[in-house]
Amino acid sequence: MTASTREEQARTLESDAASRATLVARVRELQPLLTKNIAQTEKDRRVAEESIRALSDAGVFRTMVPKRYDGYEGSVRTHLEVTAAIAEACGSTAWVVALTNVCAWFTGLFDQRAQDDVFGANPNARVAGVFSPSTQMVRRDGGMVVSGKWFWSSGCLHADWAMLGVLELDKNGAPLNQYLALMPMSELTIEDTWFTTGMKGTGSNCVVAKDVFVPDHRLLPLMGAVQGDYPTPHKDEAAYRAAFVPVAALILVGAQLGMARAALAHVIEKAPQRAIAYTSFKKQTDSTAFQIQVAKAALKIDTAHLHAYRAAEDIDGAALRGEYPDYKTRARVRADTGYVAQYATDAINMLMTAHGAGSFADASPMQRLWRDSNTAARHAIVLQPVGEEVYGKALLDVENTVTPLV
Repeated sequence: MTASTREEQARTLESDAASRATLVARVRELQPLLTKNIAQTEKDRRVAEESIRALSDAGVFRTMVPKRYDGYEGSVRTHLEVTAAIAEACGSTAWVVALTNVCAWFTGLFDQRAQDDVFGANPNARVAGVFSPSTQMVRRDGGMVVSGKWFWSSGCLHADWAMLGVLELDKNGAPLNQYLALMPMSELTIEDTWFTTGMKGTGSNCVVAKDVFVPDHRLLPLMGAVQGDYPTPHKDEAAYRAAFVPVAALILVGAQLGMARAALAHVIEKAPQRAIAYTSFKKQTDSTAFQIQVAKAALKIDTAHLHAYRAAEDIDGAALRGEYPDYKTRARVRADTGYVAQYATDAINMLMTAHGAGSFADASPMQRLWRDSNTAARHAIVLQPVGEEVYGKALLDVENTVTPLV
């Protein structure tokens, strides 16, 4: 490595750390506002517009937008920390911001013309996405005409663009290629389908397309992307050299980190004020059993952070060096992701018991953290058993017949 390369890497790290500190500080200033809007967010089943505007004005939605479009070009570590800080106040809001930001990162992998279509026209444009593909497409000169329905599009109610999966079949119905297709939200409709127990406010509704033309430059071949083959001409931008699936997976657990921290802080704050019913303990803090429960929960939360930050360092470090992580590393990050969600959720479940039955009162933030964390942990990409099987096969050199998304 040359001295100039080391200097360039050092500048990139310094710039990213400065952006991270700025964005996290801004989010912490907004936490009272985000907390105030939780009830409305859950009632309306979408993030309150006041929260969206405040986060937009703070630049939070530009965390992973290229600097060429006045974004922060943030690393995965920055994404995790910004998302977690939001989740300390509101898990639903954090989830929407997380998914919108990673879709900005995906957009940064596209052909230059596609990036200009989205961010060149509006640097503050927001993108929502769904990987699951529709097969309703017809090839036309210069692109394809797409129809279909895509469920659980988090952030679609606040988006300018949608990034949707499309599966191209050959004349015999066999898969030919799979894409992510960028479409303006103005050419799509939204079906109100998001009725859930947890993450109520994410507005993850169904996006519908009917005969929408998508030019070739707004199609990202998914299997090529999984191997690190990105159309963007800006190969010098380290952030957009990061490994595709590890990024797509790990960004889903930033909210878990913040929610777990919030639950721990709440239980610790309230412990001196709460007795343990039907015992001699006037304060929870006097109970050895309670002390052990809190310690175990805190250690689980620490473990979740250690897994998340190690995985982020592997992704960001490889991107900075211009390397694509090997298969076993990518498989381990997929497993790390499930572990983060599981440990954070286990910690919250443990804290619910330690805090007591009052955790389930509507007025308690604990019940919302419990609902949101347990819901988010069931995202298909996050599921711990899948990640463990993929990683186990990689360690044992057994063929992966589970998923190509590694």
